Amino acid sequence: MASVELNGAAIVDEAAFHRESRRAFGFPEDYAGSIDAWVDCMSYLRDEENMTCFRLKPNEVLEIVIRDAEQMKAAVPDLLEEISFCVGGINERYEDYGEKPALKLVLR
Repeated sequence: MASVELNGAAIVDEAAFHRESRRAFGFPEDYAGSIDAWVDCMSYLRDEENMTCFRLKPNEVLEIVIRDAEQMKAAVPDLLEEISFCVGGINERYEDYGEKPALKLVLR
């Protein structure tokens, strides 16, 4: 299983989340730094679009580990909830296309 780690202690607002995501996922230079852009990039993990530094195999899952998630939850509880919601929606999108879910969110 592929894995990536986000530093939850560094995520104190939405801008910090997008900086941390750009670093961890290798988003392209023109990444817009919005939740919609995050969802778009994460929706192409099995395609040749190069939206992230990851290229998953058909049944492979990317485990997103948020380290120090309690600190992030204290600082930006709504953002953590939104990310969890987005991960579920992205997985549904993969299923709609007949693929296995691609993401697993782990809070540590």
